[in-house]
Amino acid sequence: MKAKQNGTKVITGKVRASYAHIFEPHSMQEGQEPKYSVSLIIPKSDTSTIKAIEKAIEEAKEQGEISKFNGKIPAKLKLPLRDGDTEREDDEVYKDAYFINVSSKQAPGIIDQNKIRLTDPGAVVSGDYIRASINLFPFNTNGNKGIAAGLNNIQLVEKGEPLGGASSAEDDFDELDTDDDDLL
Repeated sequence: MKAKQNGTKVITGKVRASYAHIFEPHSMQEGQEPKYSVSLIIPKSDTSTIKAIEKAIEEAKEQGEISKFNGKIPAKLKLPLRDGDTEREDDEVYKDAYFINVSSKQAPGIIDQNKIRLTDPGAVVSGDYIRASINLFPFNTNGNKGIAAGLNNIQLVEKGEPLGGASSAEDDFDELDTDDDDLL
């Protein structure tokens, strides 16, 4: 599953969803505008996706040189592709991986492997493996300059082990023997 890149748009390979807020918008802090968002965990072995994102970041820098950065790309730009080994060193999920946080004010389109639209909030959760369509763009807000990543669409590739320590109802309980009179 190779990544695709066209300008500042990237379709990732198989990545893992974390902090998935893709069916309901969520705000990180009180008073912030709620957004749809997900952190994409990219294995360092997925050089196709990493290279595609790096190329799209370079294209976004070039776009921003004129539109956002007054003709000169700043030396200290905030970049969205981050190293899990250094920034999340205590979290096993981010080991040997990069991650990129993507968000959107609009709800992403979410489909399964057969391109059937998914609408159930439990259909794609943190820990699942997905492909994501993202767009990289320059920003210059209140003196902060950098490249951000917008979320377009998501395709569920396969269910994964849920992140965040939540257990499923199926894991918590045994099957009940309905002939048991002790229940009532």
